[in-house]
This record gives sequence, structure tokens and C-alpha cells, in this order.
Amino acid sequence: MGKNDAAKFMRKAIRLSISNVEKVNGGPFGAVVVKNGKVIARGTNNVTATNDPTAHAEIVAIRKACKRLKTYQLTGCEIYTSCEPCPMCLAAIYWARPDKIYYANSKEDAAAIHFDDKLIYEEIAKPVSERKIFTQQLLRDEAQAAFKKWSESPDKIAY
Repeated sequence: MGKNDAAKFMRKAIRLSISNVEKVNGGPFGAVVVKNGKVIARGTNNVTATNDPTAHAEIVAIRKACKRLKTYQLTGCEIYTSCEPCPMCLAAIYWARPDKIYYANSKEDAAAIHFDDKLIYEEIAKPVSERKIFTQQLLRDEAQAAFKKWSESPDKIAY
């Protein structure tokens, strides 16, 4: 796929982000998932519209793409997003395993309008005991039973 195609798909993500602001549907973020040169899913930030803090544009688009393709991985796909993915979206994108990610605005651009993911990036790097939200490991030995069953299961679907 050529540079012009990439710009065309990015413009679709940007248009979604602008439209989302105009509709007062959520934050200024849009994303599209492309496979074989065709948009297969679109997403906008729906956090405030749905009271769902995970309803970021990339997550919405990934969910729609996986549903449409009937798969939990987006191998062979590209994700175009109007802004550099936040830590949650970046993790979801890695779990979805697309071939490429393209973004327009940077995380610094997002921080300039008060979408600052810097805190989360900093928190991830800290030891658990130093994080702002109290976090404690509990009942690991009991929880290991599920992991043991998973690792021994002949019926598991690895991902």
C-alpha cells in the first residue's frame, strides 16, 4: 500500500475525531481498521456517551473489526488512529496483533489539551508498592489452579 493510501485512511480517522467532537459524543479521537485496502471497522471515543472508560476509539474499532472478521486477532490489518494510542489502547493493539499502527496527533499533543497519559506511563514503570492506587497481590497460590488447568488443557485456544 502506498503513502497516498495511508494518508487517505488517516484522513478517515481524523474526520471521525472531528465529527465526534461536533456530535458531543466523546473525546476528539477516531480510529479505523483496514484490511486489504478496505476499511473494515471504525471507532470513535465513546467514554462519556456510554459511561465506559474503556470505550476509546481504538478499542471500539478493534472490537468491531474482530466481530466482523470473526477472530480475536487482526493479523493482516492496519490501525489508523487520530492520536498516538494511550497505554490501554496500545496494549489492546498489541493483543490484537495488527501488522501496522499509524497515528496523527502525538501523546504530547493530547497532553496539551488535557488528555495526559503521562501519569499512566509513569505508574506502569513504578514498582507496585509505589503506585498511586493501593495495589496488593492476594491469594496467588489459590489462583495458580486456573493457570495450571490452562497449561494442561488439551482444549485451550492459545492466543
